Amino acid sequence: NSSAVQVLIENVENLDRAYEFAERCNEADVWSQLGKAQLQQNMVKEAIDSYIKANDPRAYLDVVATATKTESWEDLVRYLQMARKKARDTYVESELLFAYAKTSRFADLEEFISSPNHADVGKIGDRCFDAEMYEAAKLLYNNISNFAKLAITLVHLKEYQGAVDSARKANSTRTWKEVCFACVDNQEFRLAQMCGLHIVVHADELEDLITYYQDRGYFDELMSLLEASLGLERAHMGMFSELAILYSKYKPDKLKEHLELFWSRVNIPKVLRAAEQAHLWAELVFLYDKYEEYDNAALAMMAHPTEAWRESHFKDIITKVANIELYYKAIQFYLDFKPMLLNDLLLVLAPRLDHTRTVTFFTKANHLQLVKPYLRSVQNLNNKAVNEALNGLLIDEEDYNALKTSIDAFDNFDNIGLAQRLEKHELIEFRRIAAYLYKGNNRWSQSVALCKKDNLFKDAMEYAAESKNAEVAEDLLAYFLEHRAYDCFAACLFQCYDLLHPDVILELAWRHNIMDFAMPYLIQVMREYVSKVDRLEEAENLRISEKKETEYKPVVMESQPQLMLTGPAGFPGATGTYNGSAAPPTTGAGATGGAGAGTYTIPGQMPSYQGYSM
Repeated sequence: NSSAVQVLIENVENLDRAYEFAERCNEADVWSQLGKAQLQQNMVKEAIDSYIKANDPRAYLDVVATATKTESWEDLVRYLQMARKKARDTYVESELLFAYAKTSRFADLEEFISSPNHADVGKIGDRCFDAEMYEAAKLLYNNISNFAKLAITLVHLKEYQGAVDSARKANSTRTWKEVCFACVDNQEFRLAQMCGLHIVVHADELEDLITYYQDRGYFDELMSLLEASLGLERAHMGMFSELAILYSKYKPDKLKEHLELFWSRVNIPKVLRAAEQAHLWAELVFLYDKYEEYDNAALAMMAHPTEAWRESHFKDIITKVANIELYYKAIQFYLDFKPMLLNDLLLVLAPRLDHTRTVTFFTKANHLQLVKPYLRSVQNLNNKAVNEALNGLLIDEEDYNALKTSIDAFDNFDNIGLAQRLEKHELIEFRRIAAYLYKGNNRWSQSVALCKKDNLFKDAMEYAAESKNAEVAEDLLAYFLEHRAYDCFAACLFQCYDLLHPDVILELAWRHNIMDFAMPYLIQVMREYVSKVDRLEEAENLRISEKKETEYKPVVMESQPQLMLTGPAGFPGATGTYNGSAAPPTTGAGATGGAGAGTYTIPGQMPSYQGYSM
């Protein structure tokens, strides 16, 4: 029969007759050969029927391949069920699973996977996923607890809550991203945020997440996600920085508050660039300050005063700058925008300011009067430029009292130059100060001459007396006589008393017939000379008496002679007497030192110096 059916198939090539023959024979081998021939002719249903009648699973590879190609899944299920009964092969069971999925027999599929089997469920699940059979893939992934794939499958099934739950079980960053992005695409922002919270804690993944949201225009949702993530235990610098950048682009009003709270946790250089691009100058200055770039902060404030300048903040920053040139830019800025606050700024800058340069700056700008309080506050440094500038202001204000005080307290200025300027001033008090300055520089003649010119006779007499110069005093007296100021002449005699010669005064008084005015002076001189003579006489008398006492003082001799323990009586062979004892010889061997060595004398006699060279 096998040969007969083979002839019908191969030689006659009539499958219908072969089918009739197989039915009459009803032998397994005949059905198998018929099934094989039918399969080659892509007659899948008939071939599978033949194989089932033959109960032959051996050709399962060819059957599966042909059925898959012709999409004959129902017939394939029947065949594979038969084949599984005969041989529990992994390939057979796996293909049966896939066929169940293709025919949407989910109940059979679920029953199959819940019972013991040898199928490669994960592989079939992937095939179902690739073929977009998500329901079947869901069952298969769930069976093998592949939560990562299950989460993505549920996303495609639009079961987003389940996808989030599966992603949580999978706990994979990639899974979280896929679920999150799918939720974003479907505008499930609540679930997307839940997923996003697990993504943003990874700094490497943060940029992709932000880009995905921004490309789709979901800025508010992205900011809400980052705001919610700031409280996480694993929050990192990137989250704070990116949120600050997003605020700078889309919600600039919230950036300042965010920076004040979290400036220490943001990447300041990165946020600085974003703030500058967004023209958020106040926030830019805040960040420069916290980053200790005080020079840039001050420059930003001066470049954008409307938005960034705050008086107290600026004064605090300007004192910390490294470049002193910024001081002078700040002064120009205040001169242009806030001239009434200029002195406050200068007082803050004073410790490091070059006062000479500052005075020169305001002199060129013709605004010295504006900074008078500053000049007064730094005058105690006794800087020449400051002193001269302030003195000039006082002259312009005609405040001679303040000028006199300034001159007395601070002497580092051009005295002669100021005196020459003041001597031509229309006010007498300033000309008086000029005379005072000349006096202080030992220009007595100029000082007295200036006083005489303004009839400041008292000052003239004082300066003449201070000069200690008789010529200056006599010139002043001559001036008084010339102008018949006899009362001033009399006053000057006493003011310059020590410098004047009485004979000169007497002559002048006699020649001008003003003895009455000179008389008090002459009386004083007479009294002084008499006192001097009296003292001299007294001193001379005392000297004479002392001299007499010295001359008549008796010489008192000592009652007992001095003992000469080493006298001549102590020598052997002495002759003569010495205090009742024998005196030593004057010559011979008994004399000390031998012959010719000298002589000794009796006390009371003149000693002999023979043998000594005088």
